[in-house]
Amino acid sequence: MPKFADLPSADDFRNSDRKSIALIGMSGVGKTHIARMLRAGGDWFHYSVDYRIGTRYMGEHIVDNFKREAMKSPLLRDLLLTDSIYIASNIAFENLKPLSTYLGKPGDAEQGGIPFEEYVTRQRQHRAAEIAAMLDTALFRQKALEIYGYDHFICDTSGSICEVVTPESADDPVLRTLVEQSVPIYVRATQADVDQLCARFDLDPKPIYFDEAFLRTLWTEYLSETGQSADAVDPDSFMRWSFRRQIDHRRTRYQAIADGWGVTIEKSELETVATETDFVDLIARVLDEAR
Repeated sequence: MPKFADLPSADDFRNSDRKSIALIGMSGVGKTHIARMLRAGGDWFHYSVDYRIGTRYMGEHIVDNFKREAMKSPLLRDLLLTDSIYIASNIAFENLKPLSTYLGKPGDAEQGGIPFEEYVTRQRQHRAAEIAAMLDTALFRQKALEIYGYDHFICDTSGSICEVVTPESADDPVLRTLVEQSVPIYVRATQADVDQLCARFDLDPKPIYFDEAFLRTLWTEYLSETGQSADAVDPDSFMRWSFRRQIDHRRTRYQAIADGWGVTIEKSELETVATETDFVDLIARVLDEAR
């Protein structure tokens, strides 16, 4: 794949007064951990794409869903209609559960599922929100400097970024914006890491975002394999069945982003980072090796 990004040299990165990095990779590879560490040092602005999705772009959908549930209760219905209570989402960097709860899981309503086409609608909303939040990277890099006085910037991307971009296109608007504002760094997990993530997911299946075409393929295959009707599917069983397939699908796409737009570091390398200096040294070395 051709390289669509003109990445800085190691020396240019080290000597820059305004370093900017975007971390890419699946959930659990350490993106948010590193972002928090850098933010705690006082010199880096942490832009969480998931937080932006859940507040600016999905916030109204999330709260409206809470209200729909509240209206099923006679007591809460009366309080809502008389403006006696206020319902809001208390989403935070460390707590994105309101967003994942809204996304939901398809399947049997008695087991907590939602109809498949409603699930697809919410997935489409998430896609639009994620693209918008990624395009806001430039806005927040400017805000970080002009309002808050942060020279350095780290974009903590969502694990689903690879589902909303076309890495093979030099004109992809999200990746073009990202590379104009930062150095994209793919944090690559090992197969053992993936196995561990899948084992954790089996214990607690969570809502996730899928590319719509891939989701429809998975759903059709699952119904065919199990012989179940769409409204009888155990939502957690479908999520467990689809998760490893989703991870394998994403790993290929993450690598395509790195090959065309950025560089790759190993998750094990990121785990050795304890300070800002460690982080800068690691990125500079990878940039040097990539030239």
